[in-house]
Amino acid sequence: MDKQSRSKLGINTRLAHGGYDPMDYHGFVNPPVVHASTVLFPDAQTMATGNQPYTYATHGTPTTDALCRAIDELEGSAGTLLVPSGLLAVTLPLLAFLSPGDHLLMVDSCYGNTHYFCNTTLKRLGVEVEYYDPLIGADIEELIRPNTKVVFTESPGSNTFEMQDIPAIAEKAHAAGAVVMMDNTWATPIHFKALDFGVDVSIHAVTKYPSGHADVLMGTVSANEKHFKTLEQTYTALGLCVSGDDAYQVLRGLRSMGLRMERHAESALAIAEWLENQDGVVEVLHPALPSHAGHAIYKRDFTGGGGVFSIVIEGGKAQAHAFLNALEIFGLGYSWGGFASLAVHVRLADRQITGKNYAGAVIRLQIGLEDKEDLIADIAKGLAAAKAA
Repeated sequence: MDKQSRSKLGINTRLAHGGYDPMDYHGFVNPPVVHASTVLFPDAQTMATGNQPYTYATHGTPTTDALCRAIDELEGSAGTLLVPSGLLAVTLPLLAFLSPGDHLLMVDSCYGNTHYFCNTTLKRLGVEVEYYDPLIGADIEELIRPNTKVVFTESPGSNTFEMQDIPAIAEKAHAAGAVVMMDNTWATPIHFKALDFGVDVSIHAVTKYPSGHADVLMGTVSANEKHFKTLEQTYTALGLCVSGDDAYQVLRGLRSMGLRMERHAESALAIAEWLENQDGVVEVLHPALPSHAGHAIYKRDFTGGGGVFSIVIEGGKAQAHAFLNALEIFGLGYSWGGFASLAVHVRLADRQITGKNYAGAVIRLQIGLEDKEDLIADIAKGLAAAKAA
């Protein structure tokens, strides 16, 4: 079945079959894992022209290409690049499209390490970084300058889950000739096809849901036709690539991602609804809840959610630590999107605009694939411990 015909199928069918045709490799259901650096040429003329599908492994292998094609089918993108981490998926396009003297509008609720990159590397390179309120919407027009080259978005925001009006922001940015980028790791293209909403460059930490097993670090950067070439030039210049083994693992995880995300999202929403009625919980930060300030945008633009959200509990550091130390099923660790539930005390010290007015400690919960009744009981232990602290 060709790519166009497959695009009309349901999401789980596309995930099961995207990116690879078994008949290309003698009918084997999964693509081979190609371990390579050198690629041989049949003759000097072919070597001089590079006129063959593969020339050197940094430029791709059948394994990495299968994953790129699968992501392109999900994103509707002109091309996808694989990088060794989710953070590099953020930094690569910023390096590709920004030069000394340029102005970057970065959403204040971005991933913490994105803040760090902006405040160190980009500033050292002479890029002017300005943070903006994630709720700004079309009013971002007032911040755009003649030298604004990139508007970076992330919705919902890391840890505090503010929803951005992506179409409104993209419209104003494009009118000024700026490139719109989005970290779309939370929803994935299953629940938000960023390029359909005006985003030019869609970014994912496929460490999370596509991998799904907490054992691979990787990022993807996908772009529309207008911007992919510029992105690819910087990618090639930096010598970036990923291993065939890791690409295979992510492609394998992709096959079941739809089913896993359905379970993550269903359990997360049920637990979030339960938490709204618990003593000691000041606020639940989950955009799928009607009580969330960005719920209307979530309902308008997203077809579903992820398994990560935050809660605000009464107290401060002592109560947060008591909550975390009482947990038995939830692990204490960074990242998310894997099968096991995780919890972390959120630090918001790097924010300039957001994250300053919460009436308690912010705890981020990654809801895994365990039974939600067991997770609720575990959280109840944490809340009791926090109250007693």
